[in-house]
Amino acid sequence: MSDSKRVIVAAPRGYCAGVDRAVVTVERALDLYGPPVYVRKQIVHNRHVVEDLEARGAIFVDELDAVPEGSTVVFSAHGVSPAVHAQAAERGLKTIDATCPLVTKVHNEARRFANQGLQILLIGHAGHEEVEGTTGEAPENITLVEHPEDVVTIEVADPARVAWLSQTTLSVDETWETVGKLREKYPDLIDPPSDDICYATQNRQSAVKQIAADSDLVIVVGSRNSSNSVRLVEVALEAGAKAAHRVDNAGEIDESWLAGVGKVGVTSGASVPDELVQGVLAFLEERGYPAAVEERLTEENLVFALPPELRKDMRRAQA
Repeated sequence: MSDSKRVIVAAPRGYCAGVDRAVVTVERALDLYGPPVYVRKQIVHNRHVVEDLEARGAIFVDELDAVPEGSTVVFSAHGVSPAVHAQAAERGLKTIDATCPLVTKVHNEARRFANQGLQILLIGHAGHEEVEGTTGEAPENITLVEHPEDVVTIEVADPARVAWLSQTTLSVDETWETVGKLREKYPDLIDPPSDDICYATQNRQSAVKQIAADSDLVIVVGSRNSSNSVRLVEVALEAGAKAAHRVDNAGEIDESWLAGVGKVGVTSGASVPDELVQGVLAFLEERGYPAAVEERLTEENLVFALPPELRKDMRRAQA
């Protein structure tokens, strides 16, 4: 084994408090009510997690009309619009809302800004579930801004009555670049009470920057539809990694990526169970790399309580 070979695994990585809460919510619902438990959209954006829950009796649906009346349905961590809540009530569905509390915060801010008559510039990706949920809170007031370069073409009714919000899983650097351009164009731009990009997204991006600068290769474990995982690849490259790739698991690693590679950095998105990272580390060890060394940027101790409707039923079952 060459002394020049090293594997550095970033920390924090993987599950954040919102993802952990959402996955445990589905697991507890299956235990409590028995299968099937329906879940609107993927509970979190990770193929492995979804397949594991399906094996236990969860049924994932795109829309509520696929859920039989009177059934139990869990809303995903990304949040839903008021229209979805109304549709669930109409169909007599028992709902458990596993929306991440940090996404709920953005929903609350959207309603508050809209009630003040402000035009809201929402920084995010079209079609992302979180963006659709937030837009549904105040559709008449929200304009989507996808990239910094889009700021040029934005038009608002009153430049003095504009606020911004953002999807929680974006690139921190790109978001601040967009906010900077918006502020140049609209000097009176109103900020949310606190930064919308979630602590876990920021921490994972900062941690990958720390290991990427002198890495020959960075491997990011995460699914294709995971916005924060895709972003980690971009952040790694911007931070100086010679190459960076996203994989769902070790089986997707291309052996050719390792040719001439000494230092490998490994991290994972916020919806990735750590067993998938351990699989990548084992893959590297089998190919002559030493055991990984962890570089920890910061400790994360945040834990979110399970949804109140689920906790109430759990207490009732124990009584």
